[in-house]
Amino acid sequence: MGRFVHPERRPAAVTGASSGIGAATALALAALGHPVALGARRTDRLDELAARIRAEGGEVSAHALDLTDDESVATFAEKVTADLGDIEVVISNAGLVQPGTTYEVETAQFAHEIDLNIVGAQRLARAFVPGMVERQRGDIVFVSSDVAVRARPFMASYAAGKWGLEGFAHAMQMELEGTGVRASIVRPGPTQSEMGSAWADEDAAFVITQWVRFGLARHPRLLKASALADAIATIVTAPRGVHLNLVEVTPEATVEPR
Repeated sequence: MGRFVHPERRPAAVTGASSGIGAATALALAALGHPVALGARRTDRLDELAARIRAEGGEVSAHALDLTDDESVATFAEKVTADLGDIEVVISNAGLVQPGTTYEVETAQFAHEIDLNIVGAQRLARAFVPGMVERQRGDIVFVSSDVAVRARPFMASYAAGKWGLEGFAHAMQMELEGTGVRASIVRPGPTQSEMGSAWADEDAAFVITQWVRFGLARHPRLLKASALADAIATIVTAPRGVHLNLVEVTPEATVEPR
């Protein structure tokens, strides 16, 4: 018998599910009994995660998803709904950041990152939220970043994207009030993930040095992706009548010896 339990059935879709916070969230929601739809561009990773969830007794669907493409988002929504039924929980998690000086980075790259981090979230909302409103029930959670309130140098597109994402989400919260649909924000601090893993070593070292210079890295501790998954699970399992609008999660510093 698998370790997953099956209470009230609330299918959940998770984007950026091939690694990091997305993968951890999919596992956490599956463990709570949610049928889980996995979306990402790296379908080989999705297949591995789906096999793990099935082996542990969960219900899962996995399909390719590119949030910068209207047709891809629409097709994903159609497929996962056909596989699992009406989606009641959506986790908007996909994101991208490449290091670069704001006035030197290629405009096309800057625009691509903004497209994914903001417009991609709107594409996802447009695909799933109208059905939630019609059914008067649902949760959509936007994974933001502490750069939304504390911008970091040499990743301006990411900071701008997350600032914009939170403004977008706050507007949605007001628009959805009284519909039975909750829009929430999770704001992670520094987290262990694959984001930034493709950076050249010298670029990463330079950027981190600048973070320290401006007081943006007070200690070296990082969150595990599972900590964000737990926060997201808390949001979507909150009882009706409770709306966790914004949850900020930061790594605790190492206890200093006396």
